[in-house]
Amino acid sequence: MSFKALFSRSLGADPERLHMAAHSHHLWPDASFDGQVECWDDAARLADRKWDRIMGEVWPQAQRHVATELGTDRPEAIVFAPNTHELIVRLFAAASKKSPVRVLTSDGEFHSARRQFARWEEAGAAIVERIAVEPFDTFSSRFLDAARTGAHDFLFVSQVLFGSGRTFDRVAELASLARPDGPWVVIDGYHAFMAVDAPFPATAAQSAFYLAGGYKYAMAGEGCAFLHAPPGFGPRPRITGWYAEFEDLTLPPGQVGYSKDAMRFMGATFDASGLYRFNAVRRMLVEIGLETTHISARVGSLQQLLLEKLNGTPFASAELLNPLGEGPHARFLAFRSLDAQRWCADLAARNCIVDVRGDVLRIGLGLYHDEDDIDRFSVLAAELEA
Repeated sequence: MSFKALFSRSLGADPERLHMAAHSHHLWPDASFDGQVECWDDAARLADRKWDRIMGEVWPQAQRHVATELGTDRPEAIVFAPNTHELIVRLFAAASKKSPVRVLTSDGEFHSARRQFARWEEAGAAIVERIAVEPFDTFSSRFLDAARTGAHDFLFVSQVLFGSGRTFDRVAELASLARPDGPWVVIDGYHAFMAVDAPFPATAAQSAFYLAGGYKYAMAGEGCAFLHAPPGFGPRPRITGWYAEFEDLTLPPGQVGYSKDAMRFMGATFDASGLYRFNAVRRMLVEIGLETTHISARVGSLQQLLLEKLNGTPFASAELLNPLGEGPHARFLAFRSLDAQRWCADLAARNCIVDVRGDVLRIGLGLYHDEDDIDRFSVLAAELEA
């Protein structure tokens, strides 16, 4: 069965393109277009009163979708922002009870965190310990051992590492170390949200923060990042926008008040179109009866087929960093090779889109792929120079 009809606009915009980078810019389904139009129509129809609908209907619906997907069933713990970097900055400032802040992270984090931690370190605002992600098989244990020393204030790690597709599989144990007065535990779930079924255990949700967004496997595009904020952590964030001031009405005049739920981490005026697109995509999935576990199973079978088809091509000489196995798997395959940059460029010249990070070429599959795409890619791969 093919689901390409759900992506007719994106696929039809360049019919000859072979887009094998669903882990990067996931193609948008037609439902997201409907959500975008709904956002525009609401602005035209309601004008100033659009915010009543956004905050009264659209926002709460998106919160419920996220909480359901995470497996926490706590929509009030969800707050949205334009991107996860903005949320990292708010979290770090809220956790900074002393300076410098002692940070524990990995050497495989995405650029928004990697660069920001490096700059805080450079400025003397942070002391950063980075746990090497390799060897991959011992990473989770090594990270958890370092976290248990009690020598850190801010523990930040990706659930699925963006460079290798390997996973940190000790989320609940790491979350158990978190305390409101420190350390804080922050899980970057961008490559796990809507790629891993129920990625955030309910026990972890009681004490850990979780970051992700709509740009990847949620198929909703930019502007729909979110934070799960556990109760009791950072009741009065230092960086705060006016949307967070739906405060306790018993406060004396002039005091800065905060919402009791995740809205305490809110910023200011934002573009709501990402929320509309996200809700529309979720409605689409409900209508056709697809859940993350179904999509992951489909992608997993395509990944297995792809690996079989790549035997006898130059990819057979590359190191597969994230082999398929029993547990949850990234939606992409990561191949390490000295030829990765050249292969990526040669495929792009043939209108086949993959991406490369250093010497790692990543191939990402999604709902809009089928067996024909695997066949097409294997033919192109066979034409590459070894």
